[in-house]
Amino acid sequence: MATLTIDFETYYSQEYSLTKMTTEEYIRSHDFEVIGVAVQVDDGEPQWFSGTMAETELWLAEFDWGNNFALAHNAMFDAAILNWCFGIKPKGWLDTLSMARALHGTEVGGSLKVLAEHYNLGVKGEEVIAAKGLRRLDFPPEQLAQYGRYCCNDVALTWKLFNEMGQGYPMTELKLIDLTIRMFSEPVLRLHKEHLDLQLAELRLRREELLENFDEKDLMSNPKFAELLRAYGVEPPMKTSPTTGKETYAFSKTDEAFKELLEHENVEVQALVAARLGVKSTIEQTRTERFLDIAERGSLPVPLRYYAAHTGRWGGDDKVNLQNLPRNSKLKSAIFAPKGHVLIDSDSSQIEARTLAWLAGQNDLVEAFEKKQDVYKIMASAIYRKPVEEISKQERFVGKTTILGAGYGMGPKKFQTQLKNFGVIIDFDEATHIIDTYRDTYPDITKLWKSAHDLLDAIANNNSTTFGRGDLLKIDGKAGIRLPNGLHLKYPNLQHMTNTSTGKDEWVYDTKRGKQTISTRIYGGKIVENVCQALARIVIGEQMLMVAKKYRVVMTVHDAIACVAREGEAETAKEYVELCMRLRPQWAQDLPLDCEAGYGVNYGDC
Repeated sequence: MATLTIDFETYYSQEYSLTKMTTEEYIRSHDFEVIGVAVQVDDGEPQWFSGTMAETELWLAEFDWGNNFALAHNAMFDAAILNWCFGIKPKGWLDTLSMARALHGTEVGGSLKVLAEHYNLGVKGEEVIAAKGLRRLDFPPEQLAQYGRYCCNDVALTWKLFNEMGQGYPMTELKLIDLTIRMFSEPVLRLHKEHLDLQLAELRLRREELLENFDEKDLMSNPKFAELLRAYGVEPPMKTSPTTGKETYAFSKTDEAFKELLEHENVEVQALVAARLGVKSTIEQTRTERFLDIAERGSLPVPLRYYAAHTGRWGGDDKVNLQNLPRNSKLKSAIFAPKGHVLIDSDSSQIEARTLAWLAGQNDLVEAFEKKQDVYKIMASAIYRKPVEEISKQERFVGKTTILGAGYGMGPKKFQTQLKNFGVIIDFDEATHIIDTYRDTYPDITKLWKSAHDLLDAIANNNSTTFGRGDLLKIDGKAGIRLPNGLHLKYPNLQHMTNTSTGKDEWVYDTKRGKQTISTRIYGGKIVENVCQALARIVIGEQMLMVAKKYRVVMTVHDAIACVAREGEAETAKEYVELCMRLRPQWAQDLPLDCEAGYGVNYGDC
C-alpha cells in the first residue's frame, strides 16, 4: 500500500482568500480554480501538473487513490478539493498539521514552514506570494514552472515531516485523524433552508424587541447591567482591578469570561452582551446566517480541529463551531440526516466524574456508578444529613453540581457563584460546608490532587515517575504526562512565578492565545482535571472508531458521538452505539461507563 502525498495550489486574491473566507466557502465559490497540483508516491519524485479542471481530473485519475492513503499538510483543505471538485476519495487520510498539534501543542507552531525548520528538513519557498491575483492562464510559462517547483518542494517536505512525526505515532490516533478529515471532506448532513429562514427572522425580531426595552444608560452602567444579567440567572463575571486592587465587574472587550457570554445558551443573554460590546449580531444569529449560506451551496461539512485542546479534545473550526452549539439551540432542528436515514446521538454519561473516581481509587463512588445508583442523591444525602429517599429535587441538583463541579479542587466561593448561575442561592458558610462534605466523603480524590501537585516538580526537573490508579500514567520529565494512547499532556516551559496580585509563588506554563504566548497557572486539581478530560477523550475516540466500523460517524461534540443509519435499522443502530459507548478500554477494564442515546431525522430530535 502506497502513500500519495498531495498539495493543491489554487487561485487567491486580495478579497478572495482563506484569510477572509471559510474553507467551505472558498472551495465551493464560483471563483475557485486549481492552478496546479503535485503528487508524490511514497519517497519518489514529486510530479506537478497544471491544466484545466477537466484535464486535472484526468491526471489525478491516473493514481490509485482508492487503494492507497493520501497525505497532506492541512488535509482538510486538500481532501475537500479532491472530493468536492474531482470526486476522489482515498482509502484514508494522513495529516501532518493534525499530528503536529498533538505532538507539539504551542511549542513549535503548525505551519509547514515552521515545522520543516524545527525538524531541519529544508526550506519552504515563498513563490505563493507572487501568485496572488493570478489565474492559471495569467502565469508566464517560467513563473508557472517555478510555482510547480515550489509545490513539489512542499510535497517533499510534507512527506519528510510525516516520516519524522510518524515514528511511534499511535495508530488509533491516525485513524481518528482520518475520521475527522472525512467528516468535513465527505459531508452527508443536510440543512433545512426554510427552518433557518424562520429562525433568522425570529432571532432578529427578538433582538429588536429586547433592546427596545433598554436604553443605552442601562447597558453601559456596570451596576445596572449586572442586574440585567442577574435577571436572566447569570452571575456577572468579576475581576480584580489593576488600579484599585479591588474586585470589579469584568465587562470589557478584553475580559474572556464576559466574551464567553456571547455564546450563552439563552439568546437573550447573547443579545444583551452583544449590545454592550457593540456587536451588531449575536452568535446564534451569525451561525444561522452562516448555515443559510452553506445550505445554498450544498450539504453541511462538519469542520473539527483534531487535538484543538491541551487535553486532546476536538474543537470547532472553519467558523462553524458545533462544539459550542447550545443544548436548546433551534439550529439543531435544521441539521438533517441524509434522506432515508436517521441521526443517532449518544452522550457518555458523567464520564469525567466516573474517570475521576476510578483514577483516584475512590472505590465506593466507583461502585455506586457501577451499580447505577443515583450518585447525586447520595452526595446530597451526605450534604443535608438525611436519607437518600428524602432528598428533594433541588437538593439532588445541589448534589449533582457538587459531583460534577467539586472534583478538581473548586473552593467555596466559586462553588457558591456556580450555584447562583443555576438559580440556587446559598451563603458562603453553606458553600463551605458542601465543599468540606465532598472532600470528607471522597478523601481519595483529595489525595489525588496532592499527588498531582507533586508531579510538577518531577516535570520541571525532568524526572520520571508514575501517577494514578495502577501507575497508569507515566511522567516522562519535561515531555509531560504520557497517556494510555502514547501521547503526552504537555506543560511547556513549566516554572515557578510570583503572582503580582497575591505575592504567592505559583507554577505556570506557556499556552497560546492567538499569536500571544501567555503564562497559565497550574496546580494539583487542575492537573487532575486535565488528565480526566484527556482520558475521557481517549475513551470517546476509541468508541468513535468502533461505531465507525458499522455506521457513518458525522460528528463529535464533547463527550457525544453522532452517526447516521438507515431508518429501518434505527433501533438496531442505537443499541449498537450504546454497546460501543459502554465498552471499557483495555487500559481501564474496571471503569464503569454508561451513555444516553436517541435518534431522529434531525439533530434536534435526537
